[in-house]
Amino acid sequence: MIYTIYQIIRTARPRQWLKNGSIFAAPVLAGVLFADNKLYLLIQAFTSFCILSSGAYFLNDILDAPRDRQHPIKKNRPIASGALSPKTAWFFVFIFILSPIIYSFIFLGTYFTLSMIIYIVIQLCYSLYFRNIIILDSLVVASGFVIRVFAGGFASNTSISSWLTLTTIGISLLMAFGKRRSEKTILAKLSTPNFQPDTRATLKHYPDNLLDSMITMFASYTVVTYSLFAFQTSPKGVSKVLSDFLPSILKGPKWMMLTIPLVIYGVARYLYIIYEKGEAESPERVLLSDKSILFTVILWGAMVMGIIYLVPLG
Repeated sequence: MIYTIYQIIRTARPRQWLKNGSIFAAPVLAGVLFADNKLYLLIQAFTSFCILSSGAYFLNDILDAPRDRQHPIKKNRPIASGALSPKTAWFFVFIFILSPIIYSFIFLGTYFTLSMIIYIVIQLCYSLYFRNIIILDSLVVASGFVIRVFAGGFASNTSISSWLTLTTIGISLLMAFGKRRSEKTILAKLSTPNFQPDTRATLKHYPDNLLDSMITMFASYTVVTYSLFAFQTSPKGVSKVLSDFLPSILKGPKWMMLTIPLVIYGVARYLYIIYEKGEAESPERVLLSDKSILFTVILWGAMVMGIIYLVPLG
């Protein structure tokens, strides 16, 4: 029993729930996280999306099990290895997908529920078709982050900045193409003249130069769009305490622009991980294992919260 529960937790991939943190992006960056009951609604939305995404992982692993068995790493997944039966997995697919959708329809509104349905439909289409189409597979993977950001806006009734949307698109595509580049690197290391893993078909059609170009383009795109977002969303004023202390030329600066160097460093560090360490196959693993990335994200979050919620505090 304990063994089965352990395999269920493995398949649910709780570490991947970090991606659902993007649900908080719109209200946090709009400065309304603590207004009314938005935080309570967002916690419900985050929990619902975590359960839904786990259901999507169960579904994906069931459909991918035959191919995963040919992968040097994914062959150890519970369903592919036989540690978790398909019957049990299908049970959790229905529970993890239907329950959060029904709950969200009752408590979080129609638009948030629609975003969840769109997300799960896209995941199903990806597993059945899009994963085999070069470039489009990465675009579909990246769309999941964009859906999450909009879902957070729907749940909290928060307007979403156009520049935030563009930044999300940029960083999502950077991670998606970076994931493909790292997958190629890992498989190249594991391949031998007598053994060629039969895994993701599209990897064979991705030229290294194409992936390098995409990664470079979206790294630049992310920095530029975030810089414009930071310029547009900085607080318009400062608290009286800071106003009395600061010189006149600093009373109305674009404070959020102070976070731009952190984003530049974070992107550069991620590129280092892709090309030198070859460990960007799993973005959430990178966040948790690379101390430089983790520290940068924590510092960025602390600065954003301080600038948006403390600097204007009267």
